[in-house]
Amino acid sequence: MHIDAASAADPRATMMPVASDTATSDALLATVLQSLTSDKAEDIVQIDLRGKTEIGDYMVICSGRSTRQVAAISEKLAQTVKDDYGLTPKMEGKDTGDWVLIDTGDVIVHVFRPEVREFYQLEKMWLDGGDTAAPQN
Repeated sequence: MHIDAASAADPRATMMPVASDTATSDALLATVLQSLTSDKAEDIVQIDLRGKTEIGDYMVICSGRSTRQVAAISEKLAQTVKDDYGLTPKMEGKDTGDWVLIDTGDVIVHVFRPEVREFYQLEKMWLDGGDTAAPQN
């Protein structure tokens, strides 16, 4: 596990390996978005968290059409991050498949069934009054 001086003060540093210097949060975000797109996730939105919180640099929110698709998207994403960056993301909610949280460290990913996403409306919670989410195509 690589922990640099800047992350030594970060409590997450002891819980999760830090990506190597070549694996920036922007590169990790690009990998996440590519994985979600290739697995047919819908309504993908990225939110820049830098300067808003220390939990990560980006949050990505997307939907799957069914509990099975939500679980499959999440499993594939976790495996891709592990294969490409050597990180083992923490994952919660995969067994029920309504809302799966994948924490890669720098990028937090929420995969929802559409009805659950509408109920919680995380995009509104994390956006400032004038901010808009960056939808992905």
